[in-house]
Amino acid sequence: MPGPIFADVPIERVRAFWNERPCNVRHSPKPVGSREYFEEVEHRRYFVEPHIPGFAEFPRWAGRRVLEIGCGIGTETIAFARAGAYVTALELSDASAEVARKRAEVYALQDRITIHIGNAEALPQIVPPTAFDLVYAFGVIHHSPHPERIVAHVRQYMHAASEFRLMVYARVSYKLFWIMKEVGVWDMGRIDELIARNSEAQTGCPVTYSYSDESVRELLSGFAVREVRKAHIFTWDIDAYRRYEYRKAPEWAGVPDEELARLERELGWHLLVRATLA
Repeated sequence: MPGPIFADVPIERVRAFWNERPCNVRHSPKPVGSREYFEEVEHRRYFVEPHIPGFAEFPRWAGRRVLEIGCGIGTETIAFARAGAYVTALELSDASAEVARKRAEVYALQDRITIHIGNAEALPQIVPPTAFDLVYAFGVIHHSPHPERIVAHVRQYMHAASEFRLMVYARVSYKLFWIMKEVGVWDMGRIDELIARNSEAQTGCPVTYSYSDESVRELLSGFAVREVRKAHIFTWDIDAYRRYEYRKAPEWAGVPDEELARLERELGWHLLVRATLA
């Protein structure tokens, strides 16, 4: 499990970072809060990260209860609710939660979605422990100074048939080597610093842990880990992507889908984990 390199980072620094620019908030140039905006945000997310729907399995949770830790601006929140789930979500960033709540209104899903604002490291103080069928945390807990505290709380929200599905960043990935090339630093002893600073669209994220297969299993000690796999290499030309155009980067233009899938299994940025109570 990663050492406590970010343990002393105040949670307010993390909150301020995501309040300044909520994750994926610039996925559409349309007016924020409009239906057209939300539709473009969702399309862009799942076009670039097509592994998410298969990992989340939205239809599977119809009529069931989902606890989402870190809902951001609510893309998966809406997808779960639209598929028939009842979603209780927790979000650290006030700005993100505001957009997510607006999204629920736009899609008339307020009766299926409850959004709380707070620090997941104090989850029981915000959402009283009760059993959910799925606890879902996609790209979230690795941005908390003490992710192990969040994981420890999760047990209180599961029953024997519940699942815990989470994505954390992989320690060794194509993204890591791309970062090292971009900044001109090849010192493996600086991985934590390099990943944290460059893990997101905006630089300077205060906390970003990364995990290997071994260390994520250690993080989930006490759970029965059912699956750990890598996914996602960003293959798009960044300048075109920022203009909302989708053109492969030159180095990826001729790579067949089958070869890309193989490379993602080895060097994917997203470490996808499924676990149950032991």
